[in-house]
Amino acid sequence: MVIATVNRFISLFSDAFAGLSINVPVADVERMAMLIQHSMDHGRRAYHTSTHVFDMCEGMNPRQVLATLFHDIVYFQLDGGFPKGADALLKRVVRVEHDRMEVRPGDASDKGYSICTGIFGFKAGHALPLYGGMNEFLSAVVATRTLEPYLPLKDILAIVACIESTIPFRMNNAAGLSNLTVLRNRLGDVSAALELQPTLAELECMVKDAAVLANHDVSSFSEAEPALFLSTTWLLIEESNAPLAAVGIYSIQDYRTALSRMEMFLGSLNPDSVFHDYHDTPGASEFAALRVAAGRNLEFATKYLRTKIVGISTVEALARATGGDCPVSMLLGDIRSAYGRPDRVEDFLPLAPADESLLDAKLLDVLEKGRSKESVSDLTASPLTAWVYRSLGVAGTEHALQQARKMFTGELPPGDFLKTLDRNMVCALTEACAHIAISRREALLALAKSL
Repeated sequence: MVIATVNRFISLFSDAFAGLSINVPVADVERMAMLIQHSMDHGRRAYHTSTHVFDMCEGMNPRQVLATLFHDIVYFQLDGGFPKGADALLKRVVRVEHDRMEVRPGDASDKGYSICTGIFGFKAGHALPLYGGMNEFLSAVVATRTLEPYLPLKDILAIVACIESTIPFRMNNAAGLSNLTVLRNRLGDVSAALELQPTLAELECMVKDAAVLANHDVSSFSEAEPALFLSTTWLLIEESNAPLAAVGIYSIQDYRTALSRMEMFLGSLNPDSVFHDYHDTPGASEFAALRVAAGRNLEFATKYLRTKIVGISTVEALARATGGDCPVSMLLGDIRSAYGRPDRVEDFLPLAPADESLLDAKLLDVLEKGRSKESVSDLTASPLTAWVYRSLGVAGTEHALQQARKMFTGELPPGDFLKTLDRNMVCALTEACAHIAISRREALLALAKSL
C-alpha cells in the first residue's frame, strides 16, 4: 500500500522527533510536512522533488532525516523566489535587491541566526553566491526557524551542519583544507561562541553524519549502470531548462542548448569534487570506489551528451538551411500523441551500418535501448542519435562535434557544416525529415539534391 506523499512526510517528521525523544504537537508536524511538500512538488522541479527526499532519508538517523527534509526546500532561481510558507522569515534574514542577495545584520541574542551564519561562514552584508551555498543556507535558515522551538541547540547545530555539507562539488580550499575539515572547525567555533559545550566525540559525530548525508545526496554519481546515472542527469536537464517544459513546442536550438549546457558542466567537473571523506567515513576502499565510479559516470555522460549534440546539430543545420529554427517536433515528429503513435523521423531512415566493432558498445546500447527512467520532455531512447552514431563511427562523430561547434558560434554556415558530414547520411536524414515536415518538404528535398 502506498500512502499519500504528505503523509509520508508526516511519518518522517514524527519518527525523527520520536527518535530524538522530542514531543511535537501533531498540528505542527502537519504544518511542517505541508511546507516541505509544497516547496518540493510545485513549479517546474524535476529532480529536487519529494522523491529525492524520500530516497535520501532511507537509512538515515533522526538528525540526518530532519536535515534531508529541509535541505532542498529553497531553490531560489528555479522556483522563482522563496517558498510561500517561508517567505516572511527568510526576508528577515536576507535582503534581495536586483541580482544581489545579502545577509541582513542579526541580533546578538539570536542563536539560530548565529548557527546558520557561523556554519556557512557568512556574515552580515555578505552577498550570497548563487552556486556556492545560497540555497543551502536559506534552506538551513528555514530548518532552524521551524525546528528551534522544539529542539535543543545542539540538534539544530548538527542539522545545519548536515545541510551545509550538501553544497556540492567542492575541492579543497586555498589552505588545502577539505570542506568537511572546514565544517569541523566552524562547528568548534560556533559551539564555543554560543557555549553549547559539545564533547569532541559529539563534534566528530556531527561531521561524520554530514559526510554520510552529503555523499548520499550525490549517490547517483556512483551508479554501476550508466543508464541510471543518465536518468538523473536528464532530470537535471529538464529542471534547469525552462523551455523544455513546453513539450512539442520547444525548439531545436532550445534542445541543443540544454544539452550543451549540461555537457559543458559535466565535462568540466572534477570527479574528486563529488564525494568526500572525513576520518575514515566512508572507509578508504569505499571512498576510492566512489571516486572511480564518479569519474566513470562523468566520462560516460559527457560522451553520451556529445553524441546527442551531434545528432541534434545535424537536424538544426537542416532547419536553419530551410527556413530557420523551429520546434523539434516539426522535423522529427511528436514524442507522444493522444491520437495514437505519432510518425517519427526514425520510421523513414534506412538501416544504419551494422558493424559495431569500432563503436562504444555501452554507449550504443544506451542510445538504442534508452535511459532507465521515463522522461516527460524527451524519448528515453535516442534512435536518431544511434543511427547517426552508427553512420559516422567514433572518429566521425568527434569530427562532427568539432564542426558543429563552429556552426554554433557562426564560424561555419549550416550548409557548409552539412557538407563536412557523410553525404549519404545527410541525404538520408534530410529525406526522412521531409516525410515529417510538411511545410518544409520541398525545401528539404531541394537541399538533399544540392549536397
